[in-house]
Amino acid sequence: MTEVTILPDERVDELQLADMHILQKQRGFRFGMDAVLLADFARIDPKAVVADFGTGTGILPMLLYGRGKGCRFEAFECQADMADMALRSVKMNQLEHVIHIHPADVAAAADLIAPGTLDAVICNPPYGINGTTIRNPDDARRVARHQSEEGIIGWFRMAHRLLKGKGKFAMVYPAPQMLQAMKDLEAAHLAPKRFRLIYPRADKPANLVLIEALKDAKPMLHPEPPLIVYEHDNQMTPELRRIYHVE
Repeated sequence: MTEVTILPDERVDELQLADMHILQKQRGFRFGMDAVLLADFARIDPKAVVADFGTGTGILPMLLYGRGKGCRFEAFECQADMADMALRSVKMNQLEHVIHIHPADVAAAADLIAPGTLDAVICNPPYGINGTTIRNPDDARRVARHQSEEGIIGWFRMAHRLLKGKGKFAMVYPAPQMLQAMKDLEAAHLAPKRFRLIYPRADKPANLVLIEALKDAKPMLHPEPPLIVYEHDNQMTPELRRIYHVE
């Protein structure tokens, strides 16, 4: 592990995957279970070139690389402090040759990556929709949790522009917004193909959905078995233990 600058409000967390570590804020936005579930769900070839829209701390490229999914990653983050922290995490793990952090908005991605050259795009987008949720007063958390005025469809259109023919797009999103997300994907010519609903417990409604779409493909949905996170005694289910590599 290479030594890097660690700011007073940051900490180093162990990923328990391929001996990797990541910088995160002591207080503020930190990656959660949704990123881990998405990295497990995504079907990405080991030789794939992948973009991550809204990478935050750089967690998704690191998780994917540690799982043998993808060989090169172009990660975009519009928040300067988060992008800097992601850059230092990449350097700390000596992954500069694999993960490239772009401190830029997704809207600028086509200026940095040639259209039609990506094998896959992955994203854990902001969940808050303007006009439907209370905006977070903390700038970093607000940007991480709330969409822009254009909404998530701008990311879908950019993904379509950058992907090769039949390239893959994978995302995690709130289950109650699944229908609108799929409509927006189709409007951007990304056909939803697979989805998996995530349930906190067997007796609770689904709160997240994992979706995979293909560029310019014919519509055909393939539901996957539901993923239940916790047993009634709040212990991890066998499926979640598998995802987290817990014995």
